[in-house]
Amino acid sequence: MRTSRLATILLASAILTGCTRSAGLEDLVPRPSMEVTNSISRPDAPVAEANETASQDEPAGTGGEASAPVVEAALVAPDKPSPAAKALLDGTVHPQRFRDAHPINFGKASPRNLAVHGVDVSRWQGNIDWPKLRTQGANFVWIKATDGGDHLDPMFRRNWNAAALAGVPRGAYHFFYWCRTASSQADWFIRNVPKTKGALPPVLDVEWNHLSECKKRPSREQVLEKMQVFMDRLEKHYGQRPIIYTAPDFYRDNLKGAFPNHPFWLRSVAAHPSKVYPGRDWVFWQYSGSGLSHGVDERIDLNVFVGSEGQWRKWLAANAG
Repeated sequence: MRTSRLATILLASAILTGCTRSAGLEDLVPRPSMEVTNSISRPDAPVAEANETASQDEPAGTGGEASAPVVEAALVAPDKPSPAAKALLDGTVHPQRFRDAHPINFGKASPRNLAVHGVDVSRWQGNIDWPKLRTQGANFVWIKATDGGDHLDPMFRRNWNAAALAGVPRGAYHFFYWCRTASSQADWFIRNVPKTKGALPPVLDVEWNHLSECKKRPSREQVLEKMQVFMDRLEKHYGQRPIIYTAPDFYRDNLKGAFPNHPFWLRSVAAHPSKVYPGRDWVFWQYSGSGLSHGVDERIDLNVFVGSEGQWRKWLAANAG
């Protein structure tokens, strides 16, 4: 069918406009998988896992697939030091002003007695006012980036850049999916999370998720092997030792006595970590999944660093990229 010159111009303009929208980039990313952390709701719609060839870095029977299509990390990598990197130098620590929808009395072991608080976020927190959230006590943040080998959190790019602009030291976390190989998941994380100066170490989130379509629960030996493969790949790429985030049931089944040289971030929302994870040193404690704060409309996970302000600055100097 013939098209008028005006219609042709309008059509070309629409195409160019569509190509410059950030939503167009989101269309390149597979839809969300079923993987979620303990503290957030399950997505509405499942997505089938790709049936691809297993990688060679793990033994047969661990349920492997190859990596999904790539979205280049360079899309979010800044060309110059970010405000978040500069925040590492000024050492500003904001006192926490968070509230809690379901407050717990931790007694003398209250996280409020510790100086440096922060948050972790994902798509479920919606649009965040990062400057406001920082003033409420978000002195650090870990941002949901990936899970499995084919899902990028649709808010990751926005949160990653906006947190940096607000001067919040930030890192990214990956939710591990037990029906994929560790190597394919490490590749997916690396391809979507930029190697950025001043970023916090990457986090490996390992949990049992009863809502997942993947019902596989590998043996302790297989779990530790998969985790080692994933963390070695990330440490080699980013030059930072990954932090392990976990919950009580998964820790009990798999992680007692394991990875003594890795920092741990422990979920313990009803008691101090010393009671839930006896004998385990930790660096970060997630003490609430029902936090409330100015700057975010939804509930938010609340976390705290183990030491003083001075120890926090030393930790940042030694561990931030």
